[in-house]
Amino acid sequence: MNLRLLLTTQLPKRPWLLTLLLWIALVIPAQAAVQLRVAVENGVERLKIGSSTNAVVKDVSGRKLGDIAAMNAFYATPSEGGVAVDTIRSGAVWIEPLAGGYVYIGDYWYRGKALVIPSAKGLTAVNYVDLEQYLYSVLGSEMSASWPLEALKAQAVAARTYAIYKQQKERNALYDVTNTQSSQVYKGVASEFSSTQSAVNSTAGQVLTYNNQLILSVFHACSGGHTENVEDVWSEALPYLRGVQDYDQDITQCQWVKSFSGEELTKRLSGVGDIVSISPTLTPYGSIKSMKIVGTSGTRELKGEAVRNALGLKSTRFTITQEETGLRFDGRGWGHGLGLSQWGAYKLASRGINYRQILGHYYSGTKLTTIKTK
Repeated sequence: MNLRLLLTTQLPKRPWLLTLLLWIALVIPAQAAVQLRVAVENGVERLKIGSSTNAVVKDVSGRKLGDIAAMNAFYATPSEGGVAVDTIRSGAVWIEPLAGGYVYIGDYWYRGKALVIPSAKGLTAVNYVDLEQYLYSVLGSEMSASWPLEALKAQAVAARTYAIYKQQKERNALYDVTNTQSSQVYKGVASEFSSTQSAVNSTAGQVLTYNNQLILSVFHACSGGHTENVEDVWSEALPYLRGVQDYDQDITQCQWVKSFSGEELTKRLSGVGDIVSISPTLTPYGSIKSMKIVGTSGTRELKGEAVRNALGLKSTRFTITQEETGLRFDGRGWGHGLGLSQWGAYKLASRGINYRQILGHYYSGTKLTTIKTK
């Protein structure tokens, strides 16, 4: 059956975007590869879907349920424990573009195909995509495509290692990674550039290992002068996530200030009543390892990351100053401060340091290993 158009408009027909899609299709050859499962929408009540070419709608067994015409947009909605797309009802549906097309999910174009499944809060869309081609977009989403190639290559290896590490850990889950900062930012083909493709292609299959095992290759925007030992931020000590000198102290984006009134602090650091005192414990490199909060009705101790999340701070590297109306937090860094510092990689690459040296600096004792991803 042919699905009829449900919207008054078709999918975005921006000339530059269509040109980009055509260019990518011509210059990037199709190839068998490791597939990654990326949750690109999670728990939504209504999901816009489509394809740049004609597409086939299938159920999970592979049985064809219908067709979608090129550049037409449709809404998928929850239906009696399954998914509804126009008159189609199924437990879950595949959207598979033909002739090397791109699938449209939510607000972005993606390579590969999509599986739309019901979830507790609506629908979840999982993009099944070639691992290496997924990285083209991750690099453009996580770093500026204009940064030095060696920084982009370092990011490519770190991102590839992280993705495969998560894939191995999540074998029985519905997806391997999300498309947000909780995993790695991923915005589909709109975030691909010639420089990000070059960085991925020139490091194809390269991953970081420690004692012949893939590492948890986390990264962050900037540390503010020194990265951290993992056990001072999270819990488990890992030999390759050790604090090292960083080179991002003069980056404007790594300097920040945030003030809170006493009322705001009481609301955000709840459970102790009106806050009377705050006593931080520091890591060896000056970040907040934990914080003891004493209030009029109790005492709490929070780890540094919990404080950062509760107060919406960029990092746990900060000093606290008493103000007339509350407290001021003067900070450095952006992120958890573990592993690769992206701005640090930028500074090192700008000095002529290659990606192998950059990775060796931020991930202590690791080896660069090439695995088969094709």
